[in-house]
Amino acid sequence: MEQLIPYLQIIAGLVLLTAGGEFIVRGAVGLALLLGVSKVIVGLTIVAAGTSAPEFVVSLNASLKGTADIAMGNVVGSNIANILLILGAVALLKPVAASRVTVVRDGGTMLLGTILFIAFCMFGVIERWAGAVMLCVLAAIWYFTYQHDKNSPSEASHLHEEEVDEVGEKPKGWTRPIIATVIGIVALMFGAEWLVEGGVSVARQFGVSEAVIGLTLVAFGTSLPELAASVVAAFRGHSDVALGNVFGSNLLNLLVIIGGVSLIAPIPVPEQIMNSDIWIMLAVTVGLLGVAYAMRKISRITGVAFVIAYLVYVFQLVVA
Repeated sequence: MEQLIPYLQIIAGLVLLTAGGEFIVRGAVGLALLLGVSKVIVGLTIVAAGTSAPEFVVSLNASLKGTADIAMGNVVGSNIANILLILGAVALLKPVAASRVTVVRDGGTMLLGTILFIAFCMFGVIERWAGAVMLCVLAAIWYFTYQHDKNSPSEASHLHEEEVDEVGEKPKGWTRPIIATVIGIVALMFGAEWLVEGGVSVARQFGVSEAVIGLTLVAFGTSLPELAASVVAAFRGHSDVALGNVFGSNLLNLLVIIGGVSLIAPIPVPEQIMNSDIWIMLAVTVGLLGVAYAMRKISRITGVAFVIAYLVYVFQLVVA
């Protein structure tokens, strides 16, 4: 029975992370709308931050427990999963429209964040000063993006508003969004605790590295909120929301999660991730932007290729 406990922890952790991510997004968006925050700002910041909340809590928990390999693997693996698995799955349901403005601006900032993250990884440890730089760069990106949307609304700004509409309408009172936010925070805390503990135990049972567990199991689990939100949006005919979700989430995963966690405790970069996975993440990011810019959409054929590529990536990690 004791051998089953890690697996039960993982299952419970995944359920709580998925539910917690949903609750915290709905609660935080509701509170922001009640406070009169524009939909563009809410979509640009709160929706993206809310869907990245599971990654942040898990990475912080792992780092504080001394399992930084899981923290780093979680972020890198989540970014790869967001592009290949989530966008691939959504494109299978309905091709994802990709305007060149959105790809160049929001996709460009995602690429900038990816390059900055990799540059700091070259030091071997993400130090506190590097985390501060990441957060400052993100603040600057948000400021200039908001100013651009305010002065010349574009398809990209409409996409941010659409992301908010997918979450829900402005609530009629404060009670429900406050309760939802509190439930989301509690669920994320317990979910992260159980997922990290279960993941570490399973890694030791099978003799695989904690980095591999972070890149696969933990990364997939923390990406579930984005996957659920994107699939629902696709069923509602808003598959383009998935692209905005991935651009925003991937940027925050790198700059807020790694930046914020490293301010609390510097994060060492595992050798495996340094030598392989960050470059796979960069290649996948550049490939997505190239396809989206050239074709102005992610077709079903591209979606199939993305999903197959993700399965091959996970397989080679597990059997290596």
